[in-house]
Amino acid sequence: MNRWKEIDTDALVQFAQDLIRIPSPSGQEGALAQRLAEEMKRLGWENVFTDRIGNVVGRLGSGEPPILLYNGHMDTVGPGDPKQWTRDPYAAELENGVLYGLGAVDMKGALAAMVHCAPAIQARAPRLRGTLYVVGVVQEEPAEGLGMKVLVEEDGIRPDFVVLGEATNLQVSRGQRGRVEIRVTTQGRTCHACSPERGRNPINAAARIIFETELLAPKFLSDPFLGPGSLAVTQIESMAGSRNAIPAVCTFYLDRRLTLGETEAKALAEIQHIVARERLKADVAVSEWDIVSYTGYRARVRDSYPAWVVPEDHPLVQAVTQTVKQTLGYKPRLERWAFSTDGVYTMGVAGIPTVGFGPGDEKLAHTVDDHVKVADLVAAAQVYAALAVRMLGE
Repeated sequence: MNRWKEIDTDALVQFAQDLIRIPSPSGQEGALAQRLAEEMKRLGWENVFTDRIGNVVGRLGSGEPPILLYNGHMDTVGPGDPKQWTRDPYAAELENGVLYGLGAVDMKGALAAMVHCAPAIQARAPRLRGTLYVVGVVQEEPAEGLGMKVLVEEDGIRPDFVVLGEATNLQVSRGQRGRVEIRVTTQGRTCHACSPERGRNPINAAARIIFETELLAPKFLSDPFLGPGSLAVTQIESMAGSRNAIPAVCTFYLDRRLTLGETEAKALAEIQHIVARERLKADVAVSEWDIVSYTGYRARVRDSYPAWVVPEDHPLVQAVTQTVKQTLGYKPRLERWAFSTDGVYTMGVAGIPTVGFGPGDEKLAHTVDDHVKVADLVAAAQVYAALAVRMLGE
């Protein structure tokens, strides 16, 4: 088994700790971006720069095809209630070979491993016949794919292959369901709550729609690999002058996961059909967000993302699988992510072959006491180095 001793475990762990200790909520990744760029330069990544939206980009090789790109996002969700953490989410504590902290698994650990694979690549393949990029992207949490879209469509860096470092427990992911967030707004007529018959309660209308959505599951499509579509109510709110008044408006949000063959139009039509059948007054639309990056880049984002799958026999899937087997000594399982990733753009929209390989268990993402094993970080860095040499080395 090839152990790739050129990877400095202590330096890798210290860098991952540095990243965890720098808070980087979406839209506020600037300090982390600076630290990431510094480490890239120190390790020999070439042409390191920050693009217009705030992505940090480093390169090995000439810039010519074939182009392999390693993707990791810099932002994290918030810590939630700090009292639920048994450790400081920003302390980056290391205990018994496990690194704890917000973003350890999602996904600062993987980003550190990607950056620290450079010395091993340079030692094994001083000259690449193609190009390797490592990119720390912004605002993946609220708008997956946005950073990659800017990189490809505005910065002009279009890779031939993409590897996402999102957690896979050192297995290989080759797809995910898509998603669309649907905003449903029911209209009412306000009045004093002591005489509700004088008004029209939009919460009652919302409840009727929500009840009917529970009956939709049998109508969702199912894919042998990605599984069935799904739907969940995630938030509900109303607007009234006081809590003893019938509100004028009620809004709730649906998280609709799309399997292959399902579309945004289908998801919207399912809810619109309920509204029409129940003869209710309601607006059904895809949520939209105004997003501003730490560089001042502004974008209007529709919360709608397609499902995607890369075939099992695709050369990229086979290359990653063989690299894991040769480097770590086992044949990885081919799986799918339960959550959404930047692959919604790279593969789902742009058609760029994309797979995932990363350290840590995806079930720990967005949880308290987020953590990742140091051994997994090192193993991931070994595979990132070996894959680049395999695909790009002379």
